[in-house]
Amino acid sequence: MPTRPLSGLRVLDLTNVLAGPYCSYQLMMLGAEVVKIEVPGQGDLARRLGPDPELNRAGLGASFLAQNAGKKSVEIDLKDPGDRAVFEGMVREADVLLENFRAGVLDRLGFGWPRLRTLNPRLIYCAISGFGQDGPMSQAPAYDQIIQGLSGMMSVTGTTDTAPLRVGFPVCDTVGGLTAALHICAALAGREESGEGTFLDVSMLESAISAMGWAVSNYLVSGVEPEPMGTQNATAAPSGTFEAADGPLNIAANRQKQFETLCEILGRPELVTDPRFADREQRKLHRAELNDELNASLRRRPAGEWEEILSLAGVPAARVVGVPQAVEHEQLRHRRFFTDLPFPDGSGRTLRVAGGGVLHNGEPLTPTGPPPLLGEQNDERHAIAAGDPVTS
Repeated sequence: MPTRPLSGLRVLDLTNVLAGPYCSYQLMMLGAEVVKIEVPGQGDLARRLGPDPELNRAGLGASFLAQNAGKKSVEIDLKDPGDRAVFEGMVREADVLLENFRAGVLDRLGFGWPRLRTLNPRLIYCAISGFGQDGPMSQAPAYDQIIQGLSGMMSVTGTTDTAPLRVGFPVCDTVGGLTAALHICAALAGREESGEGTFLDVSMLESAISAMGWAVSNYLVSGVEPEPMGTQNATAAPSGTFEAADGPLNIAANRQKQFETLCEILGRPELVTDPRFADREQRKLHRAELNDELNASLRRRPAGEWEEILSLAGVPAARVVGVPQAVEHEQLRHRRFFTDLPFPDGSGRTLRVAGGGVLHNGEPLTPTGPPPLLGEQNDERHAIAAGDPVTS
C-alpha cells in the first residue's frame, strides 16, 4: 500500500447524505482520519436511505454504506453543554472541519468561523451548501434535484420532446463533494507555507455550472443557447449513440481521421467524399442523414464486435450497458477499483464499495475499514478531544 498523502491529518465531518460524505470519503482514501460527528440516536440521514428497508431500520442504509467506509462515528449534541466542551477540544486538535448545514446554522450554534478560528488558527473549515454562505438564496434549502434544475443541467438533458430531464444520479452532490475535496487539499498545502487556516465556502450551484463545460461556455462566449440532443454530442458528428445488431453502441469519431477510419471499416468510403459530410461543420448540419447511413451499416454486427474492431483502429467506441454490467467490467477488476469489506453489523456478509479512480504509484487507495455503526467510537470522544489517535 502506498503512503497516503493525507496520513496524520484529522477531519471532523458533520455532514449528511451525499455531497459532504462523498468529500470526506475521498479524504479518507487519501489517508485522513475522518471522524463523523453524528446527532445522538439519529446520525447521518443516509443511514436510513436505500432500497433495503431492513438495512434502513438498522441505520445501515445503502446510501450510507457507499460513502462512509473507513470513517469513525462519535455522537455529539452541539446543544448540550458537556458535548459542546468535548467538541471544542476536538476542534482544537483537528485539521479540517467539514459541514453541509444550511448557511449560518453552525454560527447560530456558536461555532461560526470567528469562533472556530479562535479555537484553532490552523483549522481548514469547509462549508458545503446549495448556494453558498451569502447572497439572496443563501437560506434556501437545496438537494441535488434543485441544483440540477436551477443550474440549467436538466434543460440540456433528454431530447427536445422529453427535456427537461433529471440526470439519473445525484451529479451535483458528487461534483460539489469533489470540489470541496479539491479545495480542502489545496488549503492544506497552503497551510504548510502560511501556517494559517482557511474558510472554504462551497456552492453546489456554482460547482455544477462550472462543471457543465461547453453547455455554459458556448453561451457565454458565442451567445449560443444549448439544446437537449438526447444521445448525440453537439460538439461533433458522428458522435453519439448508434444502432448495432443487438443494441446501442456509442461512437465518438470526433476527428477527421477517425471519421475516415470509421467509414473505411464500415465499407462506406463514399461517405468521406460526400459534400454533406466533408468536414466537421457539414457533418453537424447533416447529422440525421449521416446517422442513418452509419446505422444501416452498423446493424450488421453486434455492439461488442464493433467495440473491439473500432477501438483497435483508434475510433472511440463502446457498448451502452447497465449498472450490473458496468460494475463487473474486466477493466475495473484489473484496476482493483472495488474493495470488499466486512459488513459493519458483524453478520459475516461482504460489502463492496467503490474506490477513488486514481492509482498512486501503481496502487489504488482503498478504504481502511468498513463504515461505522452509529456512535461506534463514542468511548474515545475524550481521546479525540485530546488529540490522541482513534484506536478502534
